[in-house]
Amino acid sequence: MAWAQALDLSTPLLSDWNGDAVGAFGVGHEYRGMEDVAGRSAFLVDGEGIIRGSWTYETAEVPDFDELLAAARSLS
Repeated sequence: MAWAQALDLSTPLLSDWNGDAVGAFGVGHEYRGMEDVAGRSAFLVDGEGIIRGSWTYETAEVPDFDELLAAARSLS
């Protein structure tokens, strides 16, 4: 929640420490011999659990945080 507060967002952010979301969203891949490593991605889920946006990135690519923030704020 600290990230959401720092960015002035009223929506929570998910940290997928156990990999459940990686499997559910189908973004796992093999990386340096490890299976089901999360690919760099972002999903915007509304209050009803509906996915309103998704973004995937190459491993070395930096996400466009302004685009992600604008999309999140558009749900408010």
